[in-house]
Amino acid sequence: MRLRVLRLRDARTLEHLILTNRPWLRPWEATLPDAPMSFDIKAQIRGLLRQMDQDQGIPFAIEYRGQVVGQLNVANILYGSVSSAIIGYWVAPEVAGRGITPTAVALTIDYLLNQLGLHRVEIAIRPENTASLRVVEKLGLRFEGTKERYIHINGDWRDHYLFAITAEEIRGGLLNRWMQKKVPAMKYPWH
Repeated sequence: MRLRVLRLRDARTLEHLILTNRPWLRPWEATLPDAPMSFDIKAQIRGLLRQMDQDQGIPFAIEYRGQVVGQLNVANILYGSVSSAIIGYWVAPEVAGRGITPTAVALTIDYLLNQLGLHRVEIAIRPENTASLRVVEKLGLRFEGTKERYIHINGDWRDHYLFAITAEEIRGGLLNRWMQKKVPAMKYPWH
């Protein structure tokens, strides 16, 4: 498994992954209120790369065995007194459950906290998205509550659970903590 910055030439591969996995991805895809669904992946990548140029985000391609199998985006990077970011991710169904997504999330969080010097990383997940909930559970991110009607997803405003982790919670690195099976037991609303 490898993470790398998304490139414009990844557009065709991502478009193929998204279109061939519609039933898997559509329930979790962000949409624009009162706008048709857009598959202009090149425009989306250009927008994400502009955010990276402005130090506001980082778009990553998730690769497995040399093939792009998903995407992880860092958004809303803030420095100074807030010093935080938000991440979101998806992978193709054929690689789900293989530890690829938690590894990608842990690597990204370690990079954000240890290399960029951020203090906090958040992940928002729909309560129905059991696969993504399993990722934060495996990594031991702290549940912070529910944000009602938080993100426009699949045509409507949807509630999201909010999870977070701070630099103080994972001084030795999140990936190390997970790989060494030292993730603390956490209380989650679905248990």
